[in-house]
Amino acid sequence: MRRPTIKDVAERAEVSLKTVSRVINDEPGVRARTRERVNEAISELGYRPDPSARSLRSAQPYALGVVYDNPNPYYIIAVQNGVLSACRETGYGLQIHPCDASSPVLAADLIDLVQGARLAGLVLAPPMSEQMELVKALVAQDIKLVRIVSAAADPHDGAPCVWVDDHDAAYDITEHLIQLGHQRIGFLWGGTSHKSSRERYKGYAKALADYGIEEDETLVLPGDYSFDDGFRGARRLLALPDRPTAIFGSNDEIAAGVLAAARSSGLNVPYDLSIAGFEDSPFSKQSWPPLTTASQATEAIARHATYRLIAELRRDNETPIDTHPNEGFSPVLVVRGSTAPPRPKA
Repeated sequence: MRRPTIKDVAERAEVSLKTVSRVINDEPGVRARTRERVNEAISELGYRPDPSARSLRSAQPYALGVVYDNPNPYYIIAVQNGVLSACRETGYGLQIHPCDASSPVLAADLIDLVQGARLAGLVLAPPMSEQMELVKALVAQDIKLVRIVSAAADPHDGAPCVWVDDHDAAYDITEHLIQLGHQRIGFLWGGTSHKSSRERYKGYAKALADYGIEEDETLVLPGDYSFDDGFRGARRLLALPDRPTAIFGSNDEIAAGVLAAARSSGLNVPYDLSIAGFEDSPFSKQSWPPLTTASQATEAIARHATYRLIAELRRDNETPIDTHPNEGFSPVLVVRGSTAPPRPKA
């Protein structure tokens, strides 16, 4: 069956195309009974407006952009799916825009993107969402946006956001390892441009301090949110004379790299080496043994961020809508087969 058109709606409701358009765009001046008849026709036909066509016909844009720079494909797919589901439910189109977070002309590029593609607003993923100079430059151009950020609480910094408590989740993972009996726990960073990586390190360090374990700098290595950096970092840690009995990777891709390094070194996971990740990506469930991790509802986080942005857009247009305040999410510890008490020393 062909997709119903606005012309089909007009014929079913016995009104003009212009009247249907005014109802779809929620413009004033349409009689209540006429509006009801048009909405009934839309429902009966299953008509869904084409957001790009709406943007061309109307002064009001009906498409959003999601902006990201992250080497972890599973995270990006989850963000895209979350934003897309919210757009579909609210009648907005979506444009995906990968970019270089370190570009000196990023602000100008994003301004050109919004203006050239006639976007109603942007969903900013980390690390762009945590670059306040960039956020201020976009806001100064009256660009509507919402950010996904890492924070232990609402940052109250004047820019709409959804925040994720990476710190406490990382604390919980480290505490789990300590309570199993591990004292030498390695930590592999994600990208330093991501605040989430800093917050996860702080949670790790706080747990060590609270349990009276002195942090060993040789057990903490830089890297990026990637399998390769997890593998390389683990090989370095496992080559130490007094190697760690557990390694905490800042995300599941890093942890999967650690698992590969452990296998290549002939170690039994979890008995020779416990491994933990973060985010609960497919890597964590598909590896063997499956990874202990922190379950982060990335798709739901992105969906709520998009609702937050759309609420701002509709409030500006004086369309009644439930207010979506800044909202926080707390990843939850998931214990699986990759962690166990360390082997007793011979």
